[in-house]
Amino acid sequence: MPMNRLLMNTMSRVHTFWYRMSGGAIGGNLAGRKMLLLTTTGRKSGKPRTVALQYLLDGDTPVVIASNGGNTTHPAWWLNLEAHPQAEVQVRGDVKQVVAAAAQGAERDRLWKAAVDMYAGYEDYKKTANREIPVVVLKPQE
Repeated sequence: MPMNRLLMNTMSRVHTFWYRMSGGAIGGNLAGRKMLLLTTTGRKSGKPRTVALQYLLDGDTPVVIASNGGNTTHPAWWLNLEAHPQAEVQVRGDVKQVVAAAAQGAERDRLWKAAVDMYAGYEDYKKTANREIPVVVLKPQE
């Protein structure tokens, strides 16, 4: 595993640990951005996989951006959601079951603009990704 990927994986595990242990008091806000924990089911392993992501709210519904830092490939968590859209979201101490779906059309355009307003770096990621970056709506499971 390349060193930068190893470092990122280690940082993600540490972030997730402290977020869970503190109910989001540690790690719930990173550089002024709200963070959540998303737990997906591994598309190959079937095991739970958790990642900390910045998010925005559309009403009461969390929305995350599958930017993968502007890489040309989708993040693993999005590929997992494509295979298994049921997931778990933790916002601070609140844990909910959700169903993930990529926003489409006018909804996607509206949410993308809101995401860019929250974090301008997404526009830079769009330029380098060479793919449509999924805007993922995490709707409460009914």
